[in-house]
Amino acid sequence: MTRHPGPRAPRRTASPVLLFLAALLALLPALSVLTAPGARAADGDPAVSLSKKEAGKGGEITVSGSGWRAEALLMLLICGQSTPERGVVGGTNSCANADGRAVTTDKKGAFSKKLPVTEPPKPCPCVVHVATVTGEQALADAVFTVAGHPTADLPEQTGDGKLAVLATTRLEGDSSLLTWFGAPPARRLVFTVGNLGSAPVKDPVFEIGTAHGVYAPQWEERQWRGTVAPGAKAQIKLPVELSAGAHGDYQVSLRYGEKVLAEQPWGVGRPWGVTLFWVLLCLVVPAAVFRIGMAVVDKVRPRPAGSHRTRTPATRRRPKRRGRTGAGAGRDATTAPGATTEATTNAAATTNVATTTDATTAVLPWFTPDSAPSENRPRPTTKGQA
Repeated sequence: MTRHPGPRAPRRTASPVLLFLAALLALLPALSVLTAPGARAADGDPAVSLSKKEAGKGGEITVSGSGWRAEALLMLLICGQSTPERGVVGGTNSCANADGRAVTTDKKGAFSKKLPVTEPPKPCPCVVHVATVTGEQALADAVFTVAGHPTADLPEQTGDGKLAVLATTRLEGDSSLLTWFGAPPARRLVFTVGNLGSAPVKDPVFEIGTAHGVYAPQWEERQWRGTVAPGAKAQIKLPVELSAGAHGDYQVSLRYGEKVLAEQPWGVGRPWGVTLFWVLLCLVVPAAVFRIGMAVVDKVRPRPAGSHRTRTPATRRRPKRRGRTGAGAGRDATTAPGATTEATTNAAATTNVATTTDATTAVLPWFTPDSAPSENRPRPTTKGQA
């Protein structure tokens, strides 16, 4: 018996609404994870953790961090008179700066670095202070106890004291002669501040920044000793110093807290004394070398033949011709060929004696037989004689 297939029943397809609801239900767990508070923790503030909460001087702890900027340079310090709530009171003057460590974060903003335990200059409570060195400023503190270090209460808060610059800043001081030869230029930044808050400001810590060209300013902390009462003003002078040999146009900035209060340009002249020194050095050294070389050449060069012979003693001097007295003194020195005088006789005798005595003496180079006087040569005539 042959069975004939009957008409097939149509397949049921899922409704688009049901597909959308199913997809939404599948995405709910993922949405709940993204909206959880723990998911935003990675993008929050930087965090710091310590391997030990307490250690003595000479020990070592491991400082770890996360949530920092990628490949950022950080500075690790142990600071006294500080808490994570109030921060480092007094700035880095409360920290052991000489024993700090630097570290660079990885591409994920994490780091791990060993830090030696030293006693800070201020008493505890203490913290491990981590802050960025370059770029956008970020910091974090972790509570730490230095065993055996003194402990004291934190200073009272100054309240809502606010400082503002009331007058134009200026730079005082002149350059000395040493600055002309490359010594570090130094000035004093003078400005007047006023307390616009309702509480006094005691021993404020300012920051002085010096910038050259397109470079970012290099900040240095300067603390002023004194108290500015609410509504009062005070004149403050802070030292400013550049590096040795600095010259050109500089920009001096004043910062208090996170606010830049004033900026002052500073034109530093070129240290021409250094240039003059190098110019003289380039002239004196070659001259000295030339003189030494000429002395060496004169010492080692060969001498000409016969230069080692000693000179012959000088011949005996002729006696001076005695002057004639009497009536013949006014006569002309020229006499007749046949006449002889006493002076002529003496000269001839002297010549004969010298010739006989020094016959073996070498002839002087400036004397030649041709230059000897001869009786046959015509004598020069004087004016007025025939």
